Amino acid sequence: MYGLFGKMLAQPGQRDALIGHLLHAATLLREVDGCYLYVISSALDDPNGIWVNEVWRSQADHQASLTHDAIKSLITVARPLIAGFAERFEVTPLGGKGPSEIETP
Repeated sequence: MYGLFGKMLAQPGQRDALIGHLLHAATLLREVDGCYLYVISSALDDPNGIWVNEVWRSQADHQASLTHDAIKSLITVARPLIAGFAERFEVTPLGGKGPSEIETP
């Protein structure tokens, strides 16, 4: 398995809009083979911070997801809302418990 944890920084005042695009990506990824977990969280200590937690069957599956037309279109639209990236960790998930679906408010 392959996992990513990363903190994305939205342009000032654009976090909610960027989160909307990332949550739309989560909807698209429901149909992508190899994606086990894609969770978007707002940072409590940073008004522009967004944490992204992903678990994939493999790094190749993650890379392949970036070639899907709908995902590429979403990246193009969301990219101007991104100010940068703060932290990024690649990990090997070993097990645990995760939701099959996360309801968003």
